[in-house]
Amino acid sequence: MSGTSHPRELAEGKLLIDEPAEGVVRLTISNPEKRNALDHPILGAITATLGELAAADAAHAGAGAGCVVVTGAHGMFSAGYDIGEIPEEGFEEEAERLVAHPFTEAIDALEAFPYPTLAVMPGPTIGGGLELALACDLRVAEESIRLGMPPAKLGLVYSHTGLRRFVDVIGAARTRELFLLGRYIDAPTALAWGLVNRVCPLGELDAVALDLASELATNAPLAQRGNKRVIAALLAAESKLPAKVERELIGLRRASFASQDLREGMRAFAEKRPAQWRGE
Repeated sequence: MSGTSHPRELAEGKLLIDEPAEGVVRLTISNPEKRNALDHPILGAITATLGELAAADAAHAGAGAGCVVVTGAHGMFSAGYDIGEIPEEGFEEEAERLVAHPFTEAIDALEAFPYPTLAVMPGPTIGGGLELALACDLRVAEESIRLGMPPAKLGLVYSHTGLRRFVDVIGAARTRELFLLGRYIDAPTALAWGLVNRVCPLGELDAVALDLASELATNAPLAQRGNKRVIAALLAAESKLPAKVERELIGLRRASFASQDLREGMRAFAEKRPAQWRGE
């Protein structure tokens, strides 16, 4: 997507914002040393920017953006949230603080944004990066990319809200395959599953994405806001859990953050070796 304005740098230069077409605002993750991993500054900047755009629209309809694009630079989308640098001491609290707050807030901001959002995936889209893309209304991917959810390889219990998003989009059977096997899938498989809406041949992603974003931005704003809200309300009504069950699921996730298996899984992943699981 060729920008028509010079990008502004946010999040210490790790998030870029520009307007590649009228009514389209593009957020580009640029954290190449960490394979575009999501950290506090990036997630906070995504949340703040979406809030500002939504507030501008609320104050004066049409003053915000008719479409927000989320993409990644350097031939990748995102390798997920960055828990690799969290020290052993205090790991449980720090991991929960990253995942439960700035990550959740960014996801919520995407889902709450009143107009359509589009994830443009030029390369690997893994873990929390894949959930970030899934929080967008539409997704378009370059044909050679890989997508994956590695919790099974790390010893991590994923959030029930995150898993719910996958069930809503690809169904329970595909969600089980994605999370329980922990294998990467290719773009054609993701298209067949409904995980992405379009797959583009090499060299065509930018043009296809800009065309989609421009069309989304120029459609009737009342219809876009209204239909997005109706769809969200219908999905939310199907996702309600009894409070006792929700507490149980949150407990399972927190227990995984405190486990020795998660630490072993992360070490094994970094060292490119099979993990030695202990079940604790």
